[in-house]
Amino acid sequence: MARKRGRPTELELEILKVLWERGPSTVRDVLEVLAARRRVGYTTVLKMLQIMEEKHLALCDRTARAHVYRARATRRATLGRLAGDVLERVFDGSMPQLVLHALDRKRTDARELADLRRLLDEIERSERHGHRKADR
Repeated sequence: MARKRGRPTELELEILKVLWERGPSTVRDVLEVLAARRRVGYTTVLKMLQIMEEKHLALCDRTARAHVYRARATRRATLGRLAGDVLERVFDGSMPQLVLHALDRKRTDARELADLRRLLDEIERSERHGHRKADR
């Protein structure tokens, strides 16, 4: 039975980060990176990658002896989907509430604040010129 598409678990997200950083990787490749951060075994990584394939989070190339996995979606697309999900489920679609909670939770340095101001200015200019989010 195929698994429903869904949000990645904490371990699945860690594996996706490895796949985004390294590109297509074998189970052993992923295991090497994860083992430096946490206790995890080969069979656990293999099973997680198989589940991720069923959940449409990863793709597997079975043409070589060692199967090679890669992320199905880009980091940007996945993180955007997750952020949108949190925005809707947790903050009832209120962007200001999400941003205020994020800024209140983590200390933001001057460079990060300048980056945020620049991004807000860019969004405002884009909206004034009639460009929508999808146009960016």
